Amino acid sequence: MDALAGPRDAADWRATRARGDALTIWRVARPPEEGGYPGLRPGVELVDAMRVERDVAVPVRDGTRLRVDLFLPDAHSSPLPALIAWGPYGKHSPLRCKDIAGSGVEAAWVSDHASFEGPDPVYWTRHGYALVHVDPRGTWGSEGDCVFHDPREALDCYDVIEWLASQPWCSGQVGMTGVSYLAIVQWYVAALHPPHLAAINPWEGFTDLYRDYTFHGGIPEVGFSTLWLASRVGYGTGRVEDLVAEAAAHPLFDDYWRYKVPDLSSIDVPAYVVAGWGDHGLHTRGTIEGFRAIASEYKWLEIHGQQKWGYYYEPASVERQRQFFDRFLLGRETEVSSWPRVRFEVRTGSGTVGPLLARESWPPEDVEQRTLYLDAARGRLAEALPPQEADVAYEAVDSTGAVFEHVFTEDTDVVGTVACTIWLECRGSDDADVFVALQKLDAGGERVGFPFYTTFYDGDVALGWLRASHRANAEGDEALEVLRHERRHELLAGRAVPVTVEVWPTATRFRAGETLRLVLKGRDTFAYGPEARVMAHGSYRVGTHVIRTGGRYPSRLTLPVLIGGR
Repeated sequence: MDALAGPRDAADWRATRARGDALTIWRVARPPEEGGYPGLRPGVELVDAMRVERDVAVPVRDGTRLRVDLFLPDAHSSPLPALIAWGPYGKHSPLRCKDIAGSGVEAAWVSDHASFEGPDPVYWTRHGYALVHVDPRGTWGSEGDCVFHDPREALDCYDVIEWLASQPWCSGQVGMTGVSYLAIVQWYVAALHPPHLAAINPWEGFTDLYRDYTFHGGIPEVGFSTLWLASRVGYGTGRVEDLVAEAAAHPLFDDYWRYKVPDLSSIDVPAYVVAGWGDHGLHTRGTIEGFRAIASEYKWLEIHGQQKWGYYYEPASVERQRQFFDRFLLGRETEVSSWPRVRFEVRTGSGTVGPLLARESWPPEDVEQRTLYLDAARGRLAEALPPQEADVAYEAVDSTGAVFEHVFTEDTDVVGTVACTIWLECRGSDDADVFVALQKLDAGGERVGFPFYTTFYDGDVALGWLRASHRANAEGDEALEVLRHERRHELLAGRAVPVTVEVWPTATRFRAGETLRLVLKGRDTFAYGPEARVMAHGSYRVGTHVIRTGGRYPSRLTLPVLIGGR
């Protein structure tokens, strides 16, 4: 697969930019003042025991000047390692995670100097670090045209890293941390091997723009991505990449999406990778796959079941971040050397913190695959294939869909990626969008909610999606088959075909007497208002879906169940 790799000489740099420019659909950026930008404010101030240098101009290799804010301890006698927070939201922005209702961030955890989804300069400068907030190319006061999740952005970040390492106050050790966008860029630049990038801490980002974010199972995401581009980013004086228009122009995985894939296998920098179970459709899958794919000798994966902003900023998490960076940027012996390779929370429901389990790999080595078969005659998930064939039908526009349930007779931890295989016939259309939700019911039959998409607490156990015409041309993977999404295979009238949906990974505990519910629909399995900033899909809402089960039609769930000690 053609992917970003480095190091790069001048010819490579020009070729990378030229290729990206040829693939990009541009629109005019919105005036920065519309986003509350106060304009350039170069100067130095002393505040909260920090020396703050605002709007420092950093030249990258084509002469474009990016603007950064530097936060240094007011008094320091030795060179400092630097941490970069790289995001398009504006280093001037008053938007703070702690000010957003439901974020889980307590006001005392973070100062007002932190950028959106970024580390707190007050904390890090007090512990002997410099903190650097960057406005990427084409955003706010930085010159040029703005692109997103892109090799061109990574090349700029490479240059900023090397510029920082050359500063007289810097030790030459540079790290990166931050949530979401601030995490995603780390995969791209780490694949270029900047000489002075010493460690990364990608906290809930994605690694495959097509599969993780823009097209879920080939179904276009038109909710969160549209609102994000319309309200959060795109302020500058030049042009900005139009991701929505590009998604519409590239519904299949083609050269545009290949250009956007970082070469994860080439990454060898130390990495502390953090994912969350509640970001299905945004960050969960890509973060875990990033950990699995990188070649770093020193890498750790942590997966939590809480709200992502709250988990990033809570004091215990910040302390782990510092233990990691102290080890690889300051060269100190810390508790990192005793960390298990993988730690993950097994969720039990919103408002609780489930047990944290330690393993040495992902998927865990002590997981076995168990099969539950769909039984349309009884609406059940059965441990044996029903001998009698049956079917259930629902309209693609229907809000109920088809429901199957299984009551566990013993405590069971479902840990990993679930596969849902159904025999599907579609009447009245040559294609069908399949939406899968796994839900948990308590022993009394009440649905148990989980943290979801940053500020919600009523999410499902796990979600999966597939446009049925994308069901073919898979390539082998040690965990499951990954669909290429390179061409369509339409459904034929009157014919049922097997369709396997990747249900994103989870770690959820079901006690004896609790129920696993499988919901199948032709539309999103949840409904929030248009301003809720969660994902929504532009799905085929045409025709009738017929799910066939039993006998010749072994529709089933394949569950990864933890069999080792807890």
